[in-house]
Amino acid sequence: MSTEARRLAHARGHRSEWLAAWALRLKGFHIVERRYRTRLGEIDLIARRGDLVAIVEVKARGSLEAAMEAVGPVAQRRIEAAADLWLARQKDYGRLSLRFDIVAVLPRRWPIHIRDAWRARG
Repeated sequence: MSTEARRLAHARGHRSEWLAAWALRLKGFHIVERRYRTRLGEIDLIARRGDLVAIVEVKARGSLEAAMEAVGPVAQRRIEAAADLWLARQKDYGRLSLRFDIVAVLPRRWPIHIRDAWRARG
């Protein structure tokens, strides 16, 4: 991938995360973290509404199917590991319920929020 293509992909990712965050805010979520990085992986957005915490993977793709397929088992495990680290640092850990969501950012459409896109393996 060329430097220019990498720069454009990075800018597209930031824009997609910004749109996803706004879509979640309009649903009553508070964005707690953006691009939360750990040694085990990265979480695009961590959104909270009351005691519900949504660990959100944002995917900008041409179709909903492509966005869903882009979050495969390896990515899911990486996100789950990072979520475990984040959750362990929360003072109210015991009362929080956690779910894994995807926000698909598609061309010329409002972002699509897929709740409970997968269940954590445990």
